[in-house]
Amino acid sequence: MSTLAEQLTSVQTAITAAETAQSLTQGDGSQHVRANLETLYRREERLLRKIERQSSGRVRVAEFL
Repeated sequence: MSTLAEQLTSVQTAITAAETAQSLTQGDGSQHVRANLETLYRREERLLRKIERQSSGRVRVAEFL
């Protein structure tokens, strides 16, 4: 499993790509649709909160997604 920082980088890369274009049509007619921006923004926010909690030294007993 990748670290939270690595996951955040991945999500932010996906956000940038999704903001640029939501779908692409290839020369052979196949279409690629990127992830939903709203979902990516929520995931980014959760990762940022987790990273903040880790860096602040607070202890958490349970975490629900």
